Amino acid sequence: MQRRDFLNISGLALGTMLVPVFGRAIAADELLNPMELKFKKTLADTALGAATAAGASYCDVRIGRYLNQFITTRDLNVENVVNTESAGVGVRVLCNGAYGFAATADMSPDAVAGAARQAVAIAKANARLQSEPVRMAPVKGVGEVSWATPIKKDWRLVPIKEKAELLIAANKAGMEGGASFMQSLMFQVNQQKYFASTDGSYIDQDVHRLWMPVYATAVDKATNKFRSRQGLSAPVGMGYEYLDARPQDKFKAAGGVTTLYGNSYDLIEDARACGRQAKQKLTAKSVTPGKYDLVLSPEHMWLTIHESVGHPTELDRVLGYEANFAGTSFATLDKWESKKFKYGAERVNIVADKTVPGSLGAVGYDDEGVKCKQWDIIKDGILVNYQATRDQAHIVGEKESHGCSYADSWSSVQFQRMPNISLAAGKAKLSPDEMVKDVKKGIYIVGDGSFSIDQQRYNFQFGGQLYYEINNGKIGAPLEDVAYQSNTQEFWNACAAICDQSDWRMGGSFFDGKGQPSQSSTVSHGSSTTRFNGINVINTARKIG
Repeated sequence: MQRRDFLNISGLALGTMLVPVFGRAIAADELLNPMELKFKKTLADTALGAATAAGASYCDVRIGRYLNQFITTRDLNVENVVNTESAGVGVRVLCNGAYGFAATADMSPDAVAGAARQAVAIAKANARLQSEPVRMAPVKGVGEVSWATPIKKDWRLVPIKEKAELLIAANKAGMEGGASFMQSLMFQVNQQKYFASTDGSYIDQDVHRLWMPVYATAVDKATNKFRSRQGLSAPVGMGYEYLDARPQDKFKAAGGVTTLYGNSYDLIEDARACGRQAKQKLTAKSVTPGKYDLVLSPEHMWLTIHESVGHPTELDRVLGYEANFAGTSFATLDKWESKKFKYGAERVNIVADKTVPGSLGAVGYDDEGVKCKQWDIIKDGILVNYQATRDQAHIVGEKESHGCSYADSWSSVQFQRMPNISLAAGKAKLSPDEMVKDVKKGIYIVGDGSFSIDQQRYNFQFGGQLYYEINNGKIGAPLEDVAYQSNTQEFWNACAAICDQSDWRMGGSFFDGKGQPSQSSTVSHGSSTTRFNGINVINTARKIG
């Protein structure tokens, strides 16, 4: 399921439409019924034994219970509340040098053993067609371990009435701010994941995530012109404490614009700003096309990083094994092998990391039982690495996996997925206002918007939520109809300044699509406010006549 699909259906009959995707509908109190650890280990051992007895040289088992709660509201009404559960077992094996995978929703020992034997049969069939054997980087078994998202407040324990009232209050604030229509949603996730393998690992993980999308629409009834503004919240790997807004978590961006999240999020204040700024857009002047210096907020930068760095450095895209949803990649192996491919300016350092607290990608171990870590993708502007799993590591000279294998369900086979990919903060002390002082003709962009990028992740166009002109070092009037165009290498080499760590924060996506059959993952991307000089800006207004 893609993010745009979720947004399209979120205002409709969400409960009935999401059940086939996310599992069966359940009562709210069922969210708190855990699966016993002893039971999961017994099922895992059953699968491991059946697979090895059938001839597998390696086997891993993933037992999953995936819980979701969705609350949708429009204006002053609750539209839907739904809880879903999906549970089952997926078994992956290596036999005769080939993979096999099978899954079952029947959690009886006989069914799980049957799935293991089926996976081995599939691997043996695949081996007859495979030109060379799979090479898996070694992983040392960790025995019985556990990891959990470090939450302070479990969303499952918060009454639905309290959550719905919060969303309605946000909508009311947005309409008081100037919106004609408001929509707000709350998307809550708990993934209970158990991994076991013949390497000797039994890993129990409890993962929590939250997302609160808000949408304001303002209408000029005299002209029927309308404009919208999305909320600036980041989807996070945190508990419900994310909504306990604290003043110290607010960031003062350029020109006094306040962004509303760091370690917490003020939903009401952001909704009120959504309404006010959607209305302001009705009278904003249309941008004059030309070359501008762009000052891009972290709320905007995350999507640019995702599309122009995250996807093109996925090794399976680089190799041409994967093209679904995001194409292949211009960042081919020869560029990496040269050790001098200038992906960006010297100040550009891009880091992959699945350990950042509060991020969507943060887990203890990936879906191959590999302990998660941090590594460099771009160092001082040079492409130095990719994102690799156990069966890809040898291709880039690595002795171990990067720990970025993921499956979106127990019923899906795990494969290489994007970790958190982030732009490191600038080393010198620099605030957004200080950055703007050096800009004579520029545009300040806040929030993510529409985008377009070619199949090699090279030529692109990005929009945003809010645009402000910059004249002689000062933030000016709001603009609209703004999009910037460039290519990935030209853009990142135009990076002229990056604010320091005090301005660094993360955005991200709950629905990053990849694969066929498609799977959806969650990923965060961090940065500080960043300036790019001399970027082409176009006017996106639709001209009639």
